[in-house]
Order: sequence, then C-alpha cells, then structure tokens
Amino acid sequence: MTYLKYKLLYTVILLTAAAYCNAQKNTSLSGKITDAKTGAVLPGASIIIHDINKGVVSKQDGSYQVNNIPPGKYLVEVSYIGYSSDAQTIDLHSAVQKDFALDETAVEKEAVTITGVSSATRIKDNPQPVSIVKREEFVNTTATNTIDALTKLVPGVNAVTTGPAISKPFIRGLGYNRVLTINDNVPQEGQQWGDEHGIEIDDYSVQRIEVLKGPASLMYGSDALAGVINIQSQVPAPEGAIKVNFLSEYQTNNALRGFYGNIAGTKNGFSWNAYGSYKGAQDYKNKYDGYVFNSKFYNKNFGGMVGYGGNWGYSHLLVSNFDQHIGMVEGERDSATGRFIKALPDGEEAIATDDDFKTTSMEIPFQHIRHFKVTSDNNFKVGTSNVDVVVGYQHNQRQEFGNPDDVSTPDAWFDLQTVNYAVRWHLPYNSNWRTSFGVTGMYQTNKNKAEEVLIPNYNSFDIGGFVFTQYTKDKLTLSGGIRYDTRHAVGDPMEEDGEVKFAAFDKNFSNVSGSAGLSYEVSKTLALKANIARGFRAPNFAELSSNGAHEGTNRYEIGNADLKSETSLQGDAGIELTTAHVSLDASLFYNHIHNFIFYERMQNASGGDSLITDAESGDELQVFKFAQQTANLYGAELSLDIHPHPLDWLHFKNTFSYTRGQFSEAIDGSRNIPFVPAARLITALAVDVLRKGNFIRNITAGIESDYNFAQNNPFTGYDTETATPGYWLVGANISADIASKGKTICTLSITGNNLGDIAYQNNLSRFKYLDVNNVTGRQGVFNMGRNFGIKLNVPLSF
Repeated sequence: MTYLKYKLLYTVILLTAAAYCNAQKNTSLSGKITDAKTGAVLPGASIIIHDINKGVVSKQDGSYQVNNIPPGKYLVEVSYIGYSSDAQTIDLHSAVQKDFALDETAVEKEAVTITGVSSATRIKDNPQPVSIVKREEFVNTTATNTIDALTKLVPGVNAVTTGPAISKPFIRGLGYNRVLTINDNVPQEGQQWGDEHGIEIDDYSVQRIEVLKGPASLMYGSDALAGVINIQSQVPAPEGAIKVNFLSEYQTNNALRGFYGNIAGTKNGFSWNAYGSYKGAQDYKNKYDGYVFNSKFYNKNFGGMVGYGGNWGYSHLLVSNFDQHIGMVEGERDSATGRFIKALPDGEEAIATDDDFKTTSMEIPFQHIRHFKVTSDNNFKVGTSNVDVVVGYQHNQRQEFGNPDDVSTPDAWFDLQTVNYAVRWHLPYNSNWRTSFGVTGMYQTNKNKAEEVLIPNYNSFDIGGFVFTQYTKDKLTLSGGIRYDTRHAVGDPMEEDGEVKFAAFDKNFSNVSGSAGLSYEVSKTLALKANIARGFRAPNFAELSSNGAHEGTNRYEIGNADLKSETSLQGDAGIELTTAHVSLDASLFYNHIHNFIFYERMQNASGGDSLITDAESGDELQVFKFAQQTANLYGAELSLDIHPHPLDWLHFKNTFSYTRGQFSEAIDGSRNIPFVPAARLITALAVDVLRKGNFIRNITAGIESDYNFAQNNPFTGYDTETATPGYWLVGANISADIASKGKTICTLSITGNNLGDIAYQNNLSRFKYLDVNNVTGRQGVFNMGRNFGIKLNVPLSF
C-alpha cells in the first residue's frame, strides 16, 4: 500500500508541474446581481463555478468579480435565498461581464448537480433523478444522524436502523454495498456489509448533499448499483471572505446536545478551513419501553482543508477524523417486571436504573469507531482540457466490546485501510458535445486484530475505465457512456482450534456497465426525462467468506466463494414541472437484478435444518449460506409543492414514495425481497413570511403529517421478517433569522416530532426483532417517542 500511495503522489506532482507549464493567461467573470422585477441590487448572492471549485459573493452594491479562471467554457450558478437560482453556460476564454437578474420565488426552479455526470450539469438536463439538499434545509431538520435527516427530506431514501446513531442508507429498496456514499469526492469505505455499521461522516459539517437514484456504475464502478449519496463537507469559502459558523442543538427525548464550530477563508486563491464538533445523547424513550437501555452514543470529530487555486487549476488537501462510541441495544428484560437488564462481571445481571439511562457513558456491549481520511483533490488545466486527479487514504477502525469481565479489550477489531484514486480527463467543448474519460479505483486491505473473527484478512484491488459524453442541442440533451471494471480479491487462510475457519481464495470480478438517457425541456417550466442504465456490484467479503455468528440475529452465516457479480438493468422516466405556483417532480422506475445476493438456510445430511452451537453464548443457531437469484424492483416517487397566488407565502408540500420488490422464485415460501420500505406519504402545510424584515426575517412555520403505510409484503422466509402495521406521526416546526444591518446574525429553529407520542416500529428497524417483553407480550423495542429539538445557527461573514 505504501508503494501505491507514493506512486499516486508522484502522479499528482507531475500533473501539477505540467499544469504550471501550460498555465494560460488569466480570465475573469464580473457583473451585477439584481432583482428581476424591481432592479434592486442583491448583496450576498452566491456565484459558483462548480467545475473549478471557485466562487464569490456579491458586494453591497450587487457587483461581483471572479478572477484567476482557467480559460474555458463553464456552467455558472447564481443563487440567493428567496430567489430562483440561475445557471448558464458561459464561454470564459477572455474576460466576460455578465449581469444576472433573479426572480423572487417560493421554490427553487433551477439547480446544478455534479453527481453521476462528468462536469457540472443543470438538473433539468440530467436524465437520472437527482435530489439536492442544501445546508439550510439540513440545519432546520431535527435528526440524530445524516441519513436519518435524508429520509425526511428525499423521497425514495430510507434507512435500516440500529438505534438512533446507526442508519444504513437505502435507495429504492436497496442498501448495504449497493449504495455508494461519497464524501468530499472520495467513496466512503467503512465495512458497509455490516447491519450495525453506519456511515462515518460528521453530520454537522455537511454543506450540501446530492442523491442520485438509480445505477451509477458508469461513473463510480462497483457498489453504486442502487444509487449515490454525495456529501460535501469542506467547501472553499468565497474569494475575499472569511466565514465563521457556530451551531448548537438540544433534543428533549434523549437529551441530545451538539456543538459545532467552523472557520474558513479564501484570499488571493489561497483557501483554508477548520472545524470541530461534539454530539452526545443519553438513552431515548417511548411510551411502551420507557428508556431504551444502552441506546446512547457520542461523537467527537474534527477536520480541515488547505489549498490554492490559480489560472492553472486548483489543489486542495483535506483531512477529517471521525470518532464515535455507540451503545448496542440487546433488548434483554427481566421476566417479572419487563424492565431492561444489564450485564455485570462474573456472569451477573441487574435491572437498569435511571442512573444507567441518563448518561452518555455506555455499558457492554458497545462499539468504538474511528475513521481517519486525507484527500488530495486537484483540477489542472492541461492545454485546452481539464484534468481532475483525486487521491484519498482512509483508515477505518471498528472495535466491538462485549465482555463485562474485561471492558477494555475488544472482542472484534476490524482494521480497514483504503487508497482511492481517480483521474478524469475533460475534453474542451466541441460544438454541442462535452466528453470525458478516465480511470477510477481503489486498493484495500483488512486485518483482524481481536479474538473474534467474522471475515478473513484480505486485500483487493479495483480499477475501471470509462467514457462519458453529453450532447446538447436547443432543448434536447442526450447523455451516456460505457465503462469496464475489474476487481481482484484475495482472502487469507486461517485456522482456529486446528480447524480451517477461512480457506484461501483468489477471485476476479469483471463487468461492463453503461447508461443512455435524454432530457427534453418542453418549455421553461416543463422537462421530460428517460434513462436506462446497467449497473453491477461485486460480492463483498462477508458474502464471499464469512464464517461466524451474526450478532443480533439467530443466524450463523457462511460465505460462498462461488458468488458472481450482481448486475442490474434499470429504466427511469420522469417529469419536472415548475411554474410560479406549482412544483411537481415525479419519477417511475423498474429494476431487474441478475444474481441478487441473499442468504438461504442450509440443510444437514438428513435433509433437516443445519444447526450449530455458538461457543460464546451456548445458543443453538441456524446455519445460513449466501446464494443468488433474479430479483425485480419497481416503484415511484412524487414531490408536489403548491403555493397558490396571491398566497405565495403559503406552501402545501407533499412527497410520496413506493417500492415493491420480488424474487423470480419463492424462497422458503416467500417471493418478497427483504428490507423493502413501506409506502410513505409526507404532507406539510407551511407559511413563509417576512423575507425582508429588518430585525426578524424569513419566518417559516408549519405542521407536518408523516404517514407510513403498512408493510404487508415482508420476506417471511426463514422467519426473517414479519408484517408491520402502518402508523401516523404529526410534527411541527418554526424558524426565523435574526438580522442586523441587512446581514443574518443567527437562525433559531424549533421542531417537534411525533407530537402524539405514538408508539411505533418502522419495518426497517432492527430493534423490531429483539426479545419479547414477557410482561406485555410485545416483541422488540419501539422507535423514539415525542421529541422537541432546538437549534441555534450563527453564520458570520467578514
């Protein structure tokens, strides 16, 4: 791994030198930002050129100037709170003066995406469905982690949860290694195969999230079969500005308290950033379980960035460190009282008390996760082309503690190191064509450092090459490409007590993926889209070679070294309608997956169920082995926002999502695919007033209905899932900006979730299948009850 890191560093240095040698004369973009109706200047508007990671904000007189732009043709995005963004492609081979007049609007009419495409693209021109969540929306949402917040903001995104701290992202019924999470241009690698393994990203540092729904293997290779969640945490400050941000929050249900601080600046092309955060929560509660013992957690995170940009391009070095402790809920209760019990040394047990609930100090079992990442993110001007070079190093350490007699020694310790690399060459605009090609991949090693071993020590190497092109003519945009990937996976042998636990294996997985789609802008208010994409996913090492008890279930899992890559063929169709008073975004999809990986029960020699006794717990476990079959998923998402004239300050917002998944043949009597979310309808009535108040402005208040339909199509094979009844939650929110001299000093937001204190279980909650409470007869643990949250966000700019 050391050799590869130095080789990639040498490549970056070589391209940097070439870029300096090819650096051309500076060019610039300047002008003024005004209100389209009144002509009033708009100070503080944001002007961003995404492809070169450069931006400024307009001055008090509305003027702006972006300097040191490498000559070329770029998509420029201009945005201002309360106004519709404007995105235009501008030829910047020489200095250009361009004024922008923005329309005041109740909803966003224009947005730019960088996910699943080779360069910044208007969402209207992207044939695949993409949702964008800006920091303002994220900050005003009460949640316990990043993915939890996304499930409330983006239809079609759900999460398999293991308590409030762990949410595994699912897109259209698919998750685990089928969803790729990207953070600051580097795919996040942190043992995604595990049920209780969340993503290791500081949610307070999130500046922007883009969600692409559907296969994205063309641009990202394996693990993007279901879609991509692209999280941007460290973004350079606008030129000539220093930005400071303080944020604090408190939630009443589990006494969650969080603090975040960030300072960033850019001067004469030199950019820097630093942040730190803390979040801690006690045990949460609901009206059926009371306090849920050991559902507590806390995070301590920090990161930073330095970089420089000039007419040759830019180079940024980013560092982040994520450190989290999570209590693991086992759900064991006292048979006489139904109260939770905790494990003590020498095999003793005791009933958990208030002192155990109301602290962030967790009990056995718990996890300690550390994720360190350093990234070199570069863009170079080479002749008339642009070249992106990204190199990232990640070190993920996941420790699991479960021995009351030795709480400081981990039972399991996964040590994962990954080097990611990407080189993307963007050819100059050629008439109506934009074309890019490149190579991406990673090298990864995993070592076990504790006694309990679930997967072998291994190493793998991925490399893939792609070509992507986009053609735009008048109102029509065509885009597509093709990619070839190969993965070389090597598992090390291991013996335990004189018997083979893991046999050595050496496997190669290769595949071709691609996509083709179109977007047609019928008018300024209506766009039609269609896309077809082939994706793939190589089996992960748990599926290939696991050999051990799966914690939290009654399963002993055995890998299958003969597994093949999953391949999918998905079709999407969508419509976007944005008028002055109605916004509609609707999409349909159908996904056919060949070699879908799942587990099936093994039989013994006599044809009965294969059983094994867990050496640690003494429990008798059923033995399962990974297998493959054809699967089909289909569904729809809908977003509708009505803001009738002349009541433009009134919003009637609705989002709906539905996914259905089935195997081609029944498995133990069930054709339903596991982990498919129930249909969901979120309806909100909101008001948005005082946009231009002097002291208090941008007041937003609303009430929300969140109805989750019953999931009556569970995967009942091997008693894996049971039907889940529907439930209805009601929430409310209010937020406002405090301003002085035309600048926002702070934003205060208050939210209330589950105001009716409804006791419910989401069908994707793993707590649903914990032990039965013998006193009440209810199985499992219920989700969080009534919860109020308050956030104070202080954005300062100099």
